[in-house]
Amino acid sequence: MSDVPDAERPAPETAATAPASGAPHDHHAAFEARIRAARTEFEAHAAHAKDQFDEANERIKQRTGRDLFAAIGIGLAIGVIVVSSLVFAKWIFAIFALAAAVFGVFELSRALQASGRRIDLVPQLASVVLLLASAYWADLWLHWSMIFACLALIIVWRLLVQMIAQDGRLYADVLADVVVSAFVMLYVSFLTSLALLLLREPGGEWWVLAFIVVVVTADTGAYAAGLSFGKHPMAPTISPKKTWEGFAGAVLASLVAGALLAHFMLGLPWWSGLIFGAVLVGSATAGDLSESMVKRDLGVKDMSSWLPGHGGVLDRLDSILPSATAALALHHFLSPLGVS
Repeated sequence: MSDVPDAERPAPETAATAPASGAPHDHHAAFEARIRAARTEFEAHAAHAKDQFDEANERIKQRTGRDLFAAIGIGLAIGVIVVSSLVFAKWIFAIFALAAAVFGVFELSRALQASGRRIDLVPQLASVVLLLASAYWADLWLHWSMIFACLALIIVWRLLVQMIAQDGRLYADVLADVVVSAFVMLYVSFLTSLALLLLREPGGEWWVLAFIVVVVTADTGAYAAGLSFGKHPMAPTISPKKTWEGFAGAVLASLVAGALLAHFMLGLPWWSGLIFGAVLVGSATAGDLSESMVKRDLGVKDMSSWLPGHGGVLDRLDSILPSATAALALHHFLSPLGVS
C-alpha cells in the first residue's frame, strides 16, 4: 500500500506524454541527409562546370593550337616576376633577361642543329653573358665593341672547329653555318641587350615595362579578336592561324594601351602614345611572323615545350625582341615630349 494519495500520484506515462527520446537523433539524421544532398548537388554542378571548362578549352586548342588556361597561368607568373623586378630592383630584371636569352639561344641552336646546321653552343652562350653584361654595366662604346668581338668569336670558333673536323663538308655548308651562327647571336643576344640598354636610361624601367605591356596587349588583342572573328588569313603560307581580324584587334588594343601608358606612366602626351603603340604593334607582328617563318623552315611547331601553353621561351620572345629595338628608338624620339 502506498502512503501517497491517489490525487497526488503522477499520471501514468502514455504515448502522447512520454518524452520523445528519439527526437534529437532524428534531427541529427535529417541534418546529415541535407548535408549529403547539398554535397551531391555541389559535386554535380562542379562536374558539369568542369566538363564545360574542358570542352571550351578543347575548342580553343583546336582553333589556336594552344592550351589557353595553361598559357594564362604561365603568363601571369612571368608577368609578376617582370613587373616586380622592374618596379623594385632592376638588377633582378637583368638576371631574368639573361636567363631568358640563354634559354632562347639554346632552343634556337638545338632546332638549327636538328636541321643539319652546325652551331657551337659554347661561344653562343658566352656571347649572351658578355653582351648583356656590357649592355647593363659597361659604357655604350664598350657594348658596341663587344658586339663585334662576340661575332668574331663565334665565326672564328666555327671555322676552327670545322678545320679540325676535316670531314669534307662543302664550302657552301660551312658558309651557311657561319651565317646562321651569327644570326643566332644577333637575333637573341643582341636584341635582348638592347632592352637592357633601354633599362639603363633615366626612367628606363618604365619604358621597358611600357613596351612589354603594349606587346603583350597586342598579342592578347590579336588572340581574342582572331578567336572571335578571325576569317581572313593574314599570311597563310607562314602562319595559317593569324588573321586580319586578329591584327585589327592587336592594333586597336595597342593604340589604347599606348595612349594610356604614355599619359599615366611615361609622362608623355596621350597622342604620342598612339605613335608608341602603332610602332610597337608593327614590330611585334613582324617579329611574330619572322619566327613563324623560321619555324616553318625548320619544320617545327614550337621551339620547345618548356612553357606549357606557350611552347618555348623563344616563342614568347618572338614579339618582344624586335620591339626592344623599336622601344629604344622611340625613347630617344619621344622623351623630349615629356612633361618636365
